[in-house]
Amino acid sequence: MIINIPIALTWLRIVLIPVFVAVYYLPDEWLSPVAKNWTAMSVFAVAAFTDWLDGYLARRLGATSAFGAFLDPVADKLMVAAALILLVALNRAEAYLAIIIIGREIAISALREWMAQLGKTRNVAVAFIGKVKTAAQMTAIIALLLFEPLIPGISTPVIGTIALWTAAVLTLWSMFHYLRLAAPHFGEATAPGSPPTTRVDPIIRKTL
Repeated sequence: MIINIPIALTWLRIVLIPVFVAVYYLPDEWLSPVAKNWTAMSVFAVAAFTDWLDGYLARRLGATSAFGAFLDPVADKLMVAAALILLVALNRAEAYLAIIIIGREIAISALREWMAQLGKTRNVAVAFIGKVKTAAQMTAIIALLLFEPLIPGISTPVIGTIALWTAAVLTLWSMFHYLRLAAPHFGEATAPGSPPTTRVDPIIRKTL
């Protein structure tokens, strides 16, 4: 395995997951509740930024790899799932919204792998929906982790809740859209001689 800058940033994102979760389990004597919110939000924001940065650098430096294409979406899903479970534990997010978002990620990941084996990966690429969903999702998580007043007259928890509902709706919309696009191929078998593959088309690597 070759370690380059984009892959190192992806590993950093994975390492930061237990960090922002552990912040809330520190004694109040070590870190006040307000400081915990700011610290956890900041760590998550840094992790989310590496999600964009590693993809940008991989393209700019020509450092794309099969392992990087596999690891990047895994890191993204782990990060989002951990944050949503934490928010549910903190009573800042509804469990059913977290289940919808996490369940969709698992279902679409399975669909993506199956379509890749058929050589039909591009058939489930809907970049715009994926980008809007991701933006709403990240906004929701950052706002709900912070949970502190940031802009006078604007409630951060309300913004986070609205963004989370938006992400959940877009999650379902995009899932049914991908399933509709994949439906014509449900009766197909993997091409003879085609080995199981985890290759991910760069076009949808960041949008599913």
